[in-house]
Amino acid sequence: MSNSIPLSQAVDMTTRYRQNKDSIIATGYDKNILPICETFDAASVANILAVQGCVSVRIYYGMSEDLYLHAIVVAADQNGQDILPTEGMDGTTATSADILDEAQRCPPMCPPPSPLNP
Repeated sequence: MSNSIPLSQAVDMTTRYRQNKDSIIATGYDKNILPICETFDAASVANILAVQGCVSVRIYYGMSEDLYLHAIVVAADQNGQDILPTEGMDGTTATSADILDEAQRCPPMCPPPSPLNP
């Protein structure tokens, strides 16, 4: 199964999102609660892809305590199960699975302009 889409479709979708994101936010919330994009470094993404049994990547959406939306990225196995770190009895991580967040969030730190974010 391919998840690829043409650039023109991506441009249409990101444009529609930017045009509508402020109108879907309830009054009283910061207009930047929804990011335009988040950037993860390649090494972190490679670590997710290298997790034993990883056949796909899943993106969850979470909210920080300051009420900003964030992408949370995990590996998933061939059965569609999340591959998550487990904790040992002493509270230390017992498996090497990573959970990604802490991305560079736009706004405020936006990438240079592109067709996806002019």
